[in-house]
Amino acid sequence: MKTAKDYLDAANSVPRVSAEEGIAIHKAGDTVFVDVRDSADIEASGTIAGALRISRGFIEFAADPATPFHNKALQKDAKIALVCGAGGQAALTGKTMQDMGYTEVVNVGGIGDWKDAGGPMES
Repeated sequence: MKTAKDYLDAANSVPRVSAEEGIAIHKAGDTVFVDVRDSADIEASGTIAGALRISRGFIEFAADPATPFHNKALQKDAKIALVCGAGGQAALTGKTMQDMGYTEVVNVGGIGDWKDAGGPMES
């Protein structure tokens, strides 16, 4: 039987970048940012400027072009950066997306680190 640690260990295949690296990626303008937290958490703290808001529990539908819920910004060859509360949900989401054929996925960790580093935010 697998544990949460097993899933997080497997998610280490998703590169983790620092908030500062994430800000540089954001500034380049060629990456889709996705906040995978629940809407109440995003409402409470805000999110990365321009980030899509797709919760961890919905990502499989939004990332699959075969579903009516596919988000057209999520293309298999797109550069995608994921954020969450502390980095765990972003890692798990990234692993799911890799399993679905996405090749350019990174984890920018938690929104708190992003804010502390001066990353651009929106409500």
